[in-house]
Amino acid sequence: MALLTRQKQIAGLVGWLIVSFVAAAVGGAASIQAGPFYTQLTRPDWAPPAAIFGPVWTVLYALMGIAAWLVWRIGGFRAAKLALTLFLAQLALNALWSWLFFGWHQGASAFADILLLWALIVATVISFWRTRPLAGVLLAPYLLWVSFACALNYSVWQLNPQVLG
Repeated sequence: MALLTRQKQIAGLVGWLIVSFVAAAVGGAASIQAGPFYTQLTRPDWAPPAAIFGPVWTVLYALMGIAAWLVWRIGGFRAAKLALTLFLAQLALNALWSWLFFGWHQGASAFADILLLWALIVATVISFWRTRPLAGVLLAPYLLWVSFACALNYSVWQLNPQVLG
């Protein structure tokens, strides 16, 4: 594919950021009342305060959008179909997790979702790395955070079976 024009590059970056932040908004819709719900749950001592999650996720979604753009700009969606499909699939599972945990209070389903999400992130990181190493590196903080979130999800679910049955 010929090099994309500067205008198309900018439009692509904006587009991938929008895709990432739409997923954030879908998940965020389930998390609107998450603060009071989260603070009433019994949490492990190592759980971060609720105020940490918003800023961390904002940075992570921005990094995800930039990483997807870096992969896309190599040759468009067609040239990186597997990598970008994995990316979109993990975004969907990411948004679903918030609904399962915060919206519907389903701890076991949220934990199953985050395990599958983790596996898809690993596959996405590998696929992005193979296409554009920097894109894989940009997803590393996301993988680390979701690894932590996975342990936190399990712990909070186990500590609150009456609420997150």
